[in-house]
Amino acid sequence: METISKDELASVKTVKMPRHVAIIMDGNGRWAKQKGKLRTFGHKAGVEAVRASVRFARTQHIESLTLFAFSSENWKRPQDEVSVLMELFKLVLTSEVKRLHKNGVRLRVIGDLSAFDAKLVSKIKDAEALTQHNTELQLNIAANYGGRWDIVMAAQGLAQQVVNGTMQVTDINEATFDQCTAFAHLPPLDLLIRTGGEQRISNFLLWQCAYAELYFTDTLWPDFNEDKFMEAVVDFSERQRRFGKISEQVI
Repeated sequence: METISKDELASVKTVKMPRHVAIIMDGNGRWAKQKGKLRTFGHKAGVEAVRASVRFARTQHIESLTLFAFSSENWKRPQDEVSVLMELFKLVLTSEVKRLHKNGVRLRVIGDLSAFDAKLVSKIKDAEALTQHNTELQLNIAANYGGRWDIVMAAQGLAQQVVNGTMQVTDINEATFDQCTAFAHLPPLDLLIRTGGEQRISNFLLWQCAYAELYFTDTLWPDFNEDKFMEAVVDFSERQRRFGKISEQVI
């Protein structure tokens, strides 16, 4: 992909930004391998790309940014890599939360936290509590998260309400289902970015992706910066989102 010019970067400011962007942060291992390093070196290098993405989202007034940090399937990776990822998660929570708080970023970790150790869960809860009243950006970290898990949890929640008598089966519709997902009360997902060249969504935000625009880039995650993020936004801005209508209706 060609680098966009300064004029193009400036012009995008006149275009409506996506309200909610999600990113599958792929390519850390391949980036490290290209440099003759262990895969874990790539994960550590990817932290700077996270900082750049959060900075871009906040300064460009994107309301919500969701990062796919660790999927429910990633437990199948080599144990030493999983251990490093868990320790890196703890380290980043410790080192970054004050920076996030200072810049008005609210942090939420979304996923099944029951698989994490008590120390990590405690750090997550503390970080969420510290930043809960911030309004500059909603940052969602999807950890031990899967789109199918999210859908199953929503279905169970609705079923329990029916059993409790607080809801009728006929009350279940798209709106009530959406309110039971992990991303309830957030803006609808506008743009899903995947780095690293793969073109699939890997069980991420299955329900929320229904009308999201998908953007795939060959850039490996540690090389993803604010300019690369802007390229994705420019591409998004040039698309016509019809939501089932025809072009003339949208215009």
